[in-house]
Amino acid sequence: MKKTFVSAVAALGFMTATGAAMADGTLDAVKKKGFVQCGVSTGLPGFSNPDDKGNWMGLDVDLCRAVAAATLGDASKVKYIPLTAKERFTALQSGEIDLLSRNTTWTLTRDGSLGLNFAGVNYYDGQGFLVSKDLGVKSAKELDGAAVCIQAGTTTELNLADYFREFGMKYQPVVFDTSDQTVKGFEAGRCDVLTSDQSQLYALRIQLSNPDKAMVLPEVISKEPLGPVVRQGDDQWFNIVKWSLFAAITAEELGVSSDNVDKMKSSTNPNVQRLLGAEAGQGKNLGLDDTWAFNIVKQVGNYGEMFERNVGKSSPLGIERGLNALWTKGGLQYAPPIR
Repeated sequence: MKKTFVSAVAALGFMTATGAAMADGTLDAVKKKGFVQCGVSTGLPGFSNPDDKGNWMGLDVDLCRAVAAATLGDASKVKYIPLTAKERFTALQSGEIDLLSRNTTWTLTRDGSLGLNFAGVNYYDGQGFLVSKDLGVKSAKELDGAAVCIQAGTTTELNLADYFREFGMKYQPVVFDTSDQTVKGFEAGRCDVLTSDQSQLYALRIQLSNPDKAMVLPEVISKEPLGPVVRQGDDQWFNIVKWSLFAAITAEELGVSSDNVDKMKSSTNPNVQRLLGAEAGQGKNLGLDDTWAFNIVKQVGNYGEMFERNVGKSSPLGIERGLNALWTKGGLQYAPPIR
């Protein structure tokens, strides 16, 4: 009884401290501590992965940096918290992180029952399959009876079950906690096929000792809109994260980049003036300085720059823009007007 009481008091104390920290608002808390605590993956090239010097890089990392640039004026003011798929939502709910930017799929259940808000889509994706070329398989419909490597705590597990049931096939799941464990299991021959979001498959493929021996099958079996996540109940922070992404997309659409942003401040285009703070008043709607979006573009770049250096054709992943092209170029990336 005594142990139970002490545990309950400790838990209550933790909840009270967490609640007090969040009661002032996440923006105020971020300003007080001087950095954004951002939940990322345990290591996924192109999205969130430390380099050989320990510097975090990737498309999801750039979203964290954009929020830091908008709120603190300095994109480097981020503390990265590596999280597994099973840990990520608890870390956000508990207040351990301010923002989750970790290749996370926006779904009804997650949006409606976990006390979380998705703040947009920074990568439109879909689930696929990675196989060894030696397997001689050209289509996912040839995988009946296959052993499938899969990461726990993801929508991938549910999509896999749906797909195999739809086509009357059977499979043997081989479940791992992290993407690194999953790809090692695949390479060690513990499974015939590895399934995940296609972007992740390209990232995991380059980690193989011989990437040319593996191929991604053509089927895309799901919709996986990936994006940043915040806690419900703090509309100001929700808006800041959402509009940090929108500002990067808008900058690309308007032709504003990290290279020309200083010169573009003198543009006569009203949309550019509002974006970069030359026309005053937009920042106050978010509780920020009018230079919030300028800082994002200057220090991190527009969405196109983020995409290309991390996952695009010039990166090791070599992914085409596809659905992630701007709406003006046949893609789905579209931001509401900044006005």
